[in-house]
Amino acid sequence: MSTPRAPKVAGIDSAVSLPPHTAVPPHTAAVPSRPAAPPPVPADALLQDRLAGWVSDLTLLHELTESLIRTGSLDDALRELLRAGAALVGARRGMAVLEPADGLGPASTVGLGLAHADLGSIETVPRSVTSYGRILDGLDPLPDGTLPGPVGIPDLRGKEDLHPRHREVAARLGYAASYALPLATEQAGRLGAVVWLYDEPAEPAERQRHLVQLYGRFATEHLARLLEVERARAQVATVAEELLPSRLPRIPGVQLAARHRTGPRGGGDWYDALPLPEGALGLAVGSVTGSGPSALAAMGRLRASLRAYAVMEGEDPVAVLSDLELLLRLTEPARAATALFAFCEPQARRIVLAGAGHTPPLIIGEQRTEYVETSLSAPLGMLACWEAPSVELSPQPGETVLLYTDGLLRRTGDPMDRAFARLHAAAAGVPKADRADPGAVADHVLRTVLPEGLDGPDAEGEDVVLLAARFE
Repeated sequence: MSTPRAPKVAGIDSAVSLPPHTAVPPHTAAVPSRPAAPPPVPADALLQDRLAGWVSDLTLLHELTESLIRTGSLDDALRELLRAGAALVGARRGMAVLEPADGLGPASTVGLGLAHADLGSIETVPRSVTSYGRILDGLDPLPDGTLPGPVGIPDLRGKEDLHPRHREVAARLGYAASYALPLATEQAGRLGAVVWLYDEPAEPAERQRHLVQLYGRFATEHLARLLEVERARAQVATVAEELLPSRLPRIPGVQLAARHRTGPRGGGDWYDALPLPEGALGLAVGSVTGSGPSALAAMGRLRASLRAYAVMEGEDPVAVLSDLELLLRLTEPARAATALFAFCEPQARRIVLAGAGHTPPLIIGEQRTEYVETSLSAPLGMLACWEAPSVELSPQPGETVLLYTDGLLRRTGDPMDRAFARLHAAAAGVPKADRADPGAVADHVLRTVLPEGLDGPDAEGEDVVLLAARFE
C-alpha cells in the first residue's frame, strides 16, 4: 500500500512550498487554506522610513526652537514652551512654573488654555501631591540623584491614592491625565517645571516623550539666559533708582511728580529737584551717553555735581550748566551729556531755564499746551566752551511744566518730528479731572505716548524720565 499524500488545494500540492519569487495565481488566492502572509518589507525601505521620520522630527524641533529663541522675556518664553510642548505631547492645556532652585527669583506662573482662576485652583492642591510640585521640590530625582525626571499620571480618575483635593480640582477643570517635565539641566540647574493636561486618560508615546525632553532641555538653557538678563536688568534698575531722589521736596506754591522707566541696558537718564534758598526750587533733567554700569556711574557723578553748582549759583542756570560742562570735559573727556536746569520761584510763578542739547519743556494748561522756545545748543562735552542764553517764562495758575528726556521720544520708534507731535497730542488730551495732579498728568502722557508694549520693564529702548511741576 502506498503512503497517503496530503490533499491538494486548487490543484497545488500543499506539501510543496512556493519559491519566494513565485506569485500565487489569482484563482488560488481567492480560497487559501490560511491567510496569506504580507510580503516582507525590504530592509532599505525600512531604513528610508526611519530616516524620513528622523528628518521630520529634526525639522519640527528646528522650527519650534527657532520660535522659542525669538522670545525676549521670561513670560513669553514660557508661553512658547507651553504651546510647543502641547503640540509635541498631544495635549490641549498646560501650566509652566518658573521657580529657580537658587531662590533668587524671579518666580512666574503661566497657563495655556487656563484662566487665572483655573491656575489659582490648581495651586490650592498641595504641591507634594502634584506632578509639577514634586519636580519643583526635588521629590523625584533621577537614579543618580542629580536632577528630577518627568512625572506622568496617565489616568487621574483611576488613581486610587490620588489626593482628594487633587481629584476635586481635576474634576472641576475637566482634565483626566497629566505629563510634567522638569525645566532642569546640569549647567542651568533646576529652574522650574511644566505640566500638560489631557481631557481624557492618555500619556505621550515614547517618540513624543523623547522629542519633548529634547525640546525641554533646549528651552531650559534659553530660559537660563533670559533669567540672567532679567536679573541683570533688575540690578541695574535698582542701582538707577538708588542714584535718583528717594523723594521730592515739598515747596509751597508747586506740586511735583516724577516718573522713571529704566531701559533694558540701563541708561544714564536722570532727574532732580532740590530746594534752594528763599523758597526757590531747582529742577533738572539730563541724559548721559552710553549704557550699563559706566553710564550709571557717570550719571550719579553728574547729578551730584549739578546739585552743588545749583546751590552756589542756581539763580543763573547758564552758569550752572557752564560749570557742569567744564567738569565733564576735564574729568570724562570721552563722554557727552544733555541737561536742562530750571530755577523756579513758585510764589512768583517765575522760571528761568537753560538747556544744553536737551529737549524743550512742555507747558500744559487749560488755555494752552505748547513747547517752551529754547535756543539751540550743543550737548555738554561737545564744544570747547559751552554757553547759551537762558529763557524766562511765567506759568499761569494751574499750569504744569513737564520736563522729560529724549528717551520718551525715541522709545516710540517714530521720527523725531512725529514723536514731538505725538507728545504734544498726549499732553493736550489730558482729562480735565487729571490736570490738578501732576502725577496723573505724567501717567496720562506715558500711557498715551508709550502704549502697551513700549512701556514697562520689558520694553526695548532707552531710559525715560518725566518731571512734572504744577504751579498753584
